[in-house]
Amino acid sequence: MIPLYMISVVMGLLCIPILLALAKGFGLYTVVDERQSRVFTLFGKVLGTIDEPGLHFPLALFGPRALLMPLFGRQQVVSQAMRQHYLRGQMVNSEEGTPMGVGIWYEMQVNDPVAYLFMNANPEGSLQANVASSTISTLSNLEMDKMLEDRHSLSRSVRQSVSPLSEKWGYRLGSVYIRKVYFTDVQMVVNITDKVVKRLVQVTSAMKQDGENRVGLIRSETAYKVSQKMAEAAAARPDVVGRALNEISKHDPEILTSVMEVMETEQLLASGAAIEMVPEGADMMIQLS
Repeated sequence: MIPLYMISVVMGLLCIPILLALAKGFGLYTVVDERQSRVFTLFGKVLGTIDEPGLHFPLALFGPRALLMPLFGRQQVVSQAMRQHYLRGQMVNSEEGTPMGVGIWYEMQVNDPVAYLFMNANPEGSLQANVASSTISTLSNLEMDKMLEDRHSLSRSVRQSVSPLSEKWGYRLGSVYIRKVYFTDVQMVVNITDKVVKRLVQVTSAMKQDGENRVGLIRSETAYKVSQKMAEAAAARPDVVGRALNEISKHDPEILTSVMEVMETEQLLASGAAIEMVPEGADMMIQLS
């Protein structure tokens, strides 16, 4: 048989969640999460705001009026986390009259929960409309080149024009970036593509021709330097050979004589002249007959 005190303990543990739920329902305590605010209103007026995460007791913060809040007031939860949005297909016209589509990304964060709840019935929708209208007014009638290439400064312009009103409505506009600018006219895309392709072909041909010219110039300069060095070497060769032969003749005249005979023989062979060999001691006339 289960002891009576054990049953009492179990019943007591089961009553704890119920008591906590009742206490929370009567507004005796509240829990605020990270990046969250709770706005308390009583009889249609703002009683106070808690934006610090953790366990809080409204009775200690707002006094006895907090006891009336479950019956005649309410508490609203406002997320203060960073939110990101992307607006697609915002239509603008360039200075040349070209219809362009723009995609813009932005982020926002609530910094004044009371203003966010009560200054505007649809703050996020208003922000979206404000960003869209500011983007259109900033980018319209700009030169197409500037619109396509200078997105960072244009993004800053959009952010500067939207931020004052967003601060008034209780949220802070974070980064704004124009992510995409594109042509909406298909035929224009085809024409521009053709122009780009032709231009690329021209640039490629010009680069190829410039490279060939540079290679030809390098080759001619190299050939000139080589021929110059070869001519210098050919001019210096007789002097070097002569000095070497003079040096040899000083030490051993027989070697010089042998070298000269070899050189003479080589010259004779190189000339292609006919040579007739006569045995040593033979009579020349007998040989000729």
